[in-house]
Amino acid sequence: MPTPVLAALSLPKGASCAIPRCLTQEIAVSMNVVPRRLLHACVLLVPLCWSAVAPAKPADPQPLPDFRKLVKQNEPAVVNISSTQAPAPNRRPRTPGLPELPGKENPYQEFFKRFFQERPELPGDRQANSLGSGFIISADGYILTNAHVAQDADKIIIRLSDQRERPAKVIGVDELTDVAVLKIEGDNLPAVKIGDSDALEVGEWVLAIGSPFGLEHTATQGIVSAVGRNLPSGTYVPFIQSDVAVNPGSSGGPLFNLRGEVVGINSQIYSSTGGYMGLSFAIPIKLAMQVVDQLKATGEVTRGWLGVLLQPVNNDLAEAFKLDRPRGALVAQILPDSPAASAGFKQGDVILRYGGEPVEDSSQLPRMIGVTPVGKTVAMSILRNGEPLEIKATIARLEATEENLTTMDEHSDLRLNVTVADLSNEQRRGLGPDDQGVLVTGIEEGPAENAGLYAEDIILQINHVPVKSASQFVEMARELPAGKAVPILVRRDNESLYLAVRLPEVKE
Repeated sequence: MPTPVLAALSLPKGASCAIPRCLTQEIAVSMNVVPRRLLHACVLLVPLCWSAVAPAKPADPQPLPDFRKLVKQNEPAVVNISSTQAPAPNRRPRTPGLPELPGKENPYQEFFKRFFQERPELPGDRQANSLGSGFIISADGYILTNAHVAQDADKIIIRLSDQRERPAKVIGVDELTDVAVLKIEGDNLPAVKIGDSDALEVGEWVLAIGSPFGLEHTATQGIVSAVGRNLPSGTYVPFIQSDVAVNPGSSGGPLFNLRGEVVGINSQIYSSTGGYMGLSFAIPIKLAMQVVDQLKATGEVTRGWLGVLLQPVNNDLAEAFKLDRPRGALVAQILPDSPAASAGFKQGDVILRYGGEPVEDSSQLPRMIGVTPVGKTVAMSILRNGEPLEIKATIARLEATEENLTTMDEHSDLRLNVTVADLSNEQRRGLGPDDQGVLVTGIEEGPAENAGLYAEDIILQINHVPVKSASQFVEMARELPAGKAVPILVRRDNESLYLAVRLPEVKE
């Protein structure tokens, strides 16, 4: 009795093999009539069928990084910093942290807490003590830390990894980047390797070493959560965000990559309690070393200045200013006697490129201007009234500038649900020589409130047209188109900004 070939093609239960029906009929014929080449084909089909039903082999899991060697190599270069500040009758003890923003429901209330621990001042002549971290960047004793750790201190003591203590001299402090350079006496001191913070990628492993709550040389690890993060406290710093656990006392400590190179200085945390909550921020080491070079050379940092106040462009403002999408930096105010004023900038200009580099977000521009050498002429591409234009401005040196602002025939507009009044002489003096406007004295639910207008705002322009009086404002509001975003220029807290108001469509 001839044996069917199909008996040799047994498969697992429930499995099937995609052999053509006509072929299986031929195979079922007696062994005596099956051609040899057909048997070879059947044998070759078997592994193909098994590969279709065999379970896939799981990929080998990636091993977690081993930080032991990294810590041993770099721990000697990480130092503990303690500073003292003698109390004086006319000087309050230094308090870490950012000023609280107004508003009970403000999401940034207590947004960022500084890391170092400070004990309260005691009665009498006791000194206020603070604690932070730092790291040695050169064998001759230069140390990098945060500005808020070192500034205003009367005395700074550096404790090395072998518990030796040495007094430190402040070489320079830059508050805008929160970077400080200290110097101790010594030779052949252990120093860290400086890495490339620009090469960091999200998901990359990083490690921090510091002194949280005074616990020296504490190592914690995590990953890079974001790069180029813009924070309210750091106009000139594109922060590195990570989930590395850092706490008070770790401020000024180094952030390492897996190659043992410093890529950042731990500076801030997001916290509602003052402790770690999963978000920490570091100053990129590339930016910090640029500051170091200037502080070592002159003791101060020189930055470029254009003389404009900027605001981001959202969807409504993009439509109002005829942009294809939200991008660029919107010029809300031009400071008098500034490079921007001399170059011919106007309120409402949208800066799209600076020196050939695209400006995708308004937060980029201050950093780009800040690193521009003083006296350099830079070409900028802008959009003005929907038309592209190029303006060249010569960058000046950034100096500390301040402005002043300090009412009453009221007029109400029912379309915007806002009440305005003419400005008093005192308020007019607080504006620029060419500025006029009206004061918002009341606002109710409606288009103006939805646009972000507040009482005490001063409305300077509607749809690029200057507002000269309260009565004129009401007339202008009546002419606003429905269903279209229209820009309104306002002055708030001594600064100008644009809002986009949209009147609802009229239902027929």
